[in-house]
Amino acid sequence: MAKAKKRYGEIAIENNKLESFDNRTLERRYTVEFSCPEFTCICPRSGFPDFATIKIKYVPHKKCVELKSLKLYINSFRNEYVFHEDVTNRILSDLVKLLDPWFIEVIGDFSVRGNIHTVITAQHEKKSKEKSKNAKALK
Repeated sequence: MAKAKKRYGEIAIENNKLESFDNRTLERRYTVEFSCPEFTCICPRSGFPDFATIKIKYVPHKKCVELKSLKLYINSFRNEYVFHEDVTNRILSDLVKLLDPWFIEVIGDFSVRGNIHTVITAQHEKKSKEKSKNAKALK
């Protein structure tokens, strides 16, 4: 039996790379929110699929995330064995590294399994130069 040829969507997901673009509205701080209701990954303990809604909220500084790249990135977890806590924090870390936002929050709202509903919230806030100067002055 011949091996099935990969489809363009599978190839795009495999080759995903988070991308950003310049924030063109630097004169004010504003909030960007996304909801990714079809997130899937695999439980590393049982091998069963886990389903979640991933919610991302951030206040951009100099960069914004490009949505198609975010979609492919989120979909790349579908065949990955990863715990809820780890994947939520990994998404946060990857976005912080890409964007360096003023503030970002990632919520992994996982579907009920075994009568337990899990919600993981991870946050990051950029230290302003004023806060850094004040912290150094206190030392």
